[in-house]
Amino acid sequence: MASLLTSSPICSFPKQAQWKRFSNNRSSYHILNVFSPSQSEATTEISVENDIVRRSANYHPPIWDYDSLQSLGLHHVEDELYKERASKLKEEVRMMFDNVVDPLEKLELIDALQRLGLSYYFEDEIRKTLKNISNNLSSNVAWKKDNLYATSLEFRLLRKHGYEVNQDVFTSFMDKDGNIKASFTHDCKGLLNLYEASYHLVEGETMLENARELAAKLLKQCLKQNNDQYLSMLVEHALELPLHWRMLRLEARWFIDAYEKNKDKNPIILELAILDYNIVQAMHQEDLRYASGWWKDLGIGERLTFARDRLMENFLWSVGIIGAPQFERGRRIQTKVNALITYIDDVYDVYGTMDELELFTDAVERWDVNATQKLPNYMKLCFHALHSSINDMAFHTLKEQGIDVLPFLKNLVLSQSPEFSSSSFSIFLMNTI
Repeated sequence: MASLLTSSPICSFPKQAQWKRFSNNRSSYHILNVFSPSQSEATTEISVENDIVRRSANYHPPIWDYDSLQSLGLHHVEDELYKERASKLKEEVRMMFDNVVDPLEKLELIDALQRLGLSYYFEDEIRKTLKNISNNLSSNVAWKKDNLYATSLEFRLLRKHGYEVNQDVFTSFMDKDGNIKASFTHDCKGLLNLYEASYHLVEGETMLENARELAAKLLKQCLKQNNDQYLSMLVEHALELPLHWRMLRLEARWFIDAYEKNKDKNPIILELAILDYNIVQAMHQEDLRYASGWWKDLGIGERLTFARDRLMENFLWSVGIIGAPQFERGRRIQTKVNALITYIDDVYDVYGTMDELELFTDAVERWDVNATQKLPNYMKLCFHALHSSINDMAFHTLKEQGIDVLPFLKNLVLSQSPEFSSSSFSIFLMNTI
């Protein structure tokens, strides 16, 4: 099994785009390492076309070769082997939820699964465990009494999953002046989890606001005195950006490396995380192949060079907000939506004239292909791309769910204000996902 783990090609994220080929005796992968290119600066340069003065933002062309993107996801010939092993490991983890008795150990199990990107496999077990813990929130329970780490971890996980927990659970850790008691100022693990928990506060919870500032200062001191490499990594990571603000899949990638350095790591969970990361990466590569094929067939990226061709960036954004692997269709739709929004936003904000934009707005509000006859060709392309994409969404919804949503989508467009802005377009399409 060790050879399977060492052969799993986890993707890294260098500062420049590059292709890396991972080869070993079991499998071979092409891994695309990506970054977000810097934005082009808008200029006041203008171009003249058919006696119409048009503005230009000097957007740079895409740095991605869409033909090359089509090779992604074609080299995972042993996915079934990984999936079979992962399935066995998942059952072992499920048994842990039944075998672990101590509530703190269960919370640590849930926390590790979430940070490693595995929690979507165990939603029922996590929900049941947290519900049981939430039914007994007394601070006098032995496993968390006077334990800043346990109290903070419980608070964060319960708040994250929508359970009501009062900030007063931290009162016993504060002195009469509202500062963290001296007996806890060297508890790096407890302070770290208090700091992370504070980002789940709601408006008016001044105790947690104050605790965040105090914990951050004390954690910086802990970094100078702490000899635990794993804990130091977690502290530096949290102070850079709290867990609550991080992208889940990128956090999973980082935490796999960090968790390997934890002397108390669970090898079963770590192995599952490595396998799952590569399985999910293959799924995302297939999503990207689909998106790039759709975009190239659509053709507006090549034809309308005045606007931002940012399919890859929009795809990565979609992966960020729809991270759960099972929501493949949602990511694909969101990528299409964002790519179209980007183009039409530039039509309104940069390239189109007022007369053209009024005609375009009218055509969209009427949802009438015939209304495009008076539009210039570049706007006809934009309209038909929008029209066909929305109709395609409606078709697949009808085919898969038996619901005709096209009338509702059209009515949503017509219910917008008379000025069809890019922001209303965004709201319109976001509601179709």
